[in-house]
Amino acid sequence: MNLPDLTDATLVLLGHGSTLNGDSDAPTYQHTEELRRRGIFGQVLESFWKQEPSFCAVLRGALGKRVFCVPLFISGGYFTEQVIPRELGLCEKGAVVQAPMMRELGGRQVYYCGPVGTHDSMTRVLVSRARKTTEKYPFPRAPRPAETTLFIAGHGTGNSENSRKAIEHQVELIRQQGVYADVQASFMEEEPKIGECYARAQTRNIVMVPFFIADGLHSFEDIPVMLGEPEAVVQKRFKEGQPTWRNPTEKNGKLVWYTPSIGNEPLVADVILERVAEAIGTLG
Repeated sequence: MNLPDLTDATLVLLGHGSTLNGDSDAPTYQHTEELRRRGIFGQVLESFWKQEPSFCAVLRGALGKRVFCVPLFISGGYFTEQVIPRELGLCEKGAVVQAPMMRELGGRQVYYCGPVGTHDSMTRVLVSRARKTTEKYPFPRAPRPAETTLFIAGHGTGNSENSRKAIEHQVELIRQQGVYADVQASFMEEEPKIGECYARAQTRNIVMVPFFIADGLHSFEDIPVMLGEPEAVVQKRFKEGQPTWRNPTEKNGKLVWYTPSIGNEPLVADVILERVAEAIGTLG
């Protein structure tokens, strides 16, 4: 990845945020701090949909002659193609924006980049998350990838097929590497469901990676229950601040490692830079 001198530019990270989940903004702040530390940009800002600083106000504080806005979202769709561009002032209400795009605003060039989750280099993030988790909990030994089925877990919804496409694309990219015995997609609300992983895996070892930016109710409680942990046990552990899934757990004759969500994986910072490089290469 070759980036030009960007010390006169501002990078804006766009996160979802939440008024209910205090951990929702953590990955955005983590990557903001990391990219500030690297000193590539003259300024790095964070903004959110559900909390302050908001999308609609963030550009007022951007000082750079060029501003690169990167959504920390898993998939393209309504939020990344309509809501965020509208809130940034890049389009009229109802207009659909395909990233990357650039618009002159207030004498500055504002580049709108694609979401991190749909970039091909997210495969490194997913594989790294799986590897680090099994290495951290190697009981009785760290499973060899060739003896392991890797599942990428997503929410899934009948309202939009984009989140499913993003996961299935990553599954295919990782499968092509030929490292794992098998790589499959699993979903909370669509087929194939997360709980079906035991029947679908042909290996004894399973690694389940939730393809979410931030940990929250889905990753801490819902998915462990779908994997077979009693709901009362999961809720008790969560309230006590304990891990809601213990690695590895044996269920249905399988050993299951369950990883944190991928959003705080350090390699995501590099994916953000890939999106910036893509916008520059495409738009100049």
